[in-house]
Amino acid sequence: MDQSRAPIKEALEHFKDMRIVPFDVPGHKRGRGNPELTRFLGEQCMTVDVNSMKPLDNLCHPTSVIREAEELAAEAFGAAHAFLMVGGTTSSVQSMVLSVVARGDEIILPRNVHRSVINALVLTGAIPVYVNPQMNDRLGISLGMSVADVKAAMEKHPSAKAVLVNNPTYYGICSDLREIVRLAHEKGMKVLADEAHGTHFYFGENMPVSAMAAGADLASVSMHKSGGSLTQSSFLLCGPSMNAEYVRQIINLTQTTSGSYLLMVSLDISRKNLALFGKEIFGKVTRLTEYARDEINQIGDYYAYGRELINGDTVYDFDVTKLAVNTLDVGLAGIEVYDVLRDFYDIQTEFGDLGNLLAYVSVGDRERDLERLVAALADIRRRYKRTKATLMRQEYISPQVVAAPQEAFYADKQTVPLDDASGRICAEFVMCYPPGIPILAPGERITREILDYIRYAKEKNCMLLGTEDPDVNNLQVIRGVISPCD
Repeated sequence: MDQSRAPIKEALEHFKDMRIVPFDVPGHKRGRGNPELTRFLGEQCMTVDVNSMKPLDNLCHPTSVIREAEELAAEAFGAAHAFLMVGGTTSSVQSMVLSVVARGDEIILPRNVHRSVINALVLTGAIPVYVNPQMNDRLGISLGMSVADVKAAMEKHPSAKAVLVNNPTYYGICSDLREIVRLAHEKGMKVLADEAHGTHFYFGENMPVSAMAAGADLASVSMHKSGGSLTQSSFLLCGPSMNAEYVRQIINLTQTTSGSYLLMVSLDISRKNLALFGKEIFGKVTRLTEYARDEINQIGDYYAYGRELINGDTVYDFDVTKLAVNTLDVGLAGIEVYDVLRDFYDIQTEFGDLGNLLAYVSVGDRERDLERLVAALADIRRRYKRTKATLMRQEYISPQVVAAPQEAFYADKQTVPLDDASGRICAEFVMCYPPGIPILAPGERITREILDYIRYAKEKNCMLLGTEDPDVNNLQVIRGVISPCD
């Protein structure tokens, strides 16, 4: 196929030339009805914020230009089929899970998954079989899934329908995806990959293996992260084992019937750019990140980690485009460095957790931007360095799963203060965002260790989400007794 084409863009340009008089939605009528918004976003943007119609195809049932864009994306990513997703990678992940499990089915997955995965379990009623990741004690981060642990989970739960793998984690850690795929397929299980942070694996050189290349059955790819498309745009990729039209039916259960052409055209154009220039783009990103990693490690106390973490198992590979920096030896939590960078140096990084900072480097960055980041980190060390004795280091606490997420989420609930929650069963989510990995999920026992973690995260001004109480002074817990989750 001709990867230099962008059929949705071409259709929108032709549509503009037709000078159609709009008696359809959206009601701003190409921007005329909302001049302030048009001045803010620009006329070019507003004139292509249009509704589905025959010349522009329909996202729910594409037969022309959107279908062509899907076929081009599938070829570019090495997939049997690709879907344009306009509900973010959350929608893509949920559609992926809903496509392979139903109520009561088991799915093997690491506990350090994004909230969207556990949300999907709430929607389906599927039962999680968690493979608790091992930890890097120095960094306080969770690693990938050990192949031995995955194999043990498969043998203990032979009727599980699927295995889900993070490829990579937020910190750049990759599991042995090819071997996990081989083991799963031997047992008739599907393999799903959350590749929210792995778009570049498909186009860069010397990258960890992509899900489609490893033989996975489904993969969710967040194009707006490293792929250059607009926020909330994503791809869902299918391997040859999947019935693509059934997957589309699943997508249409939850995805909007009013697909944004701004998001779709951004996917179309970004796919084109990556297909044509991906090696060059991600070669530049890799060089910038390696340069910054070396410079940060020369400051002292900070540790920008990389391929040296690879151990052939729980860190089978590492994504060198991830600029993750451990801050504990400076005596500051990652979230504290994150806040200081934004508030005093006008530098916005992706996130800070209890011990680490992540700066997302992409094709849009320049060497002088990274030099400014390095200089700011050096200045923060000089100004704010203190003892690390009081810092909490662990990013992940293994949960005690008592009930299925769906059962717990819809159970009869009551609100209790944090101080009274120990030993109860949580009925809601608690997470720091980003990265959106739950500290607690519905159906998990609340322990004193977890409560200490929540209090510490609040003290460090982490953004805590998921609770009914916006201040997270109270938690929703299950009232009474429910059946245990095996």
